[in-house]
Amino acid sequence: MSSSIDVKNRKAGFDYHLLDTFECGIVLMGSEIKSIRNNGATMGEAYCAFVGGDLLVRGMQINPWGTNPHYVHEPKRDRKLLLHHKELDKLKRKLRDTGMTIVPVRLFIAKNGFAKLEIALAKGKKTYDKRDSLKAKDVQRDLDRQD
Repeated sequence: MSSSIDVKNRKAGFDYHLLDTFECGIVLMGSEIKSIRNNGATMGEAYCAFVGGDLLVRGMQINPWGTNPHYVHEPKRDRKLLLHHKELDKLKRKLRDTGMTIVPVRLFIAKNGFAKLEIALAKGKKTYDKRDSLKAKDVQRDLDRQD
């Protein structure tokens, strides 16, 4: 089963240095997975946070699917991420460092049909780092045009 659903958070690569990535499951309602399969998800302002012992993704918008009022979900609700305890402990240890955060990078449908979220341990970029990223992107675009 091949899937073309691949929602990327382009802002994350621009605003952060992505250090370590993890692939995790996400707890969804039935109407949410249907909406994701219809390209109804955006992750521009999403971030991950620990609440109690659980890792949650916040700010990820999944638009309501259909018009039936019985199956409508809240578009920006917190959603639990599914990781092994060792991975959760590793993330908690790394978050103690200053400037570290966890950002969602990519939402996709795996081969088994489940929705997966790729998250990254990230460190915020300074403004001069962002300017360097823009400059490198412009140079790459010019090189691609010449070919």
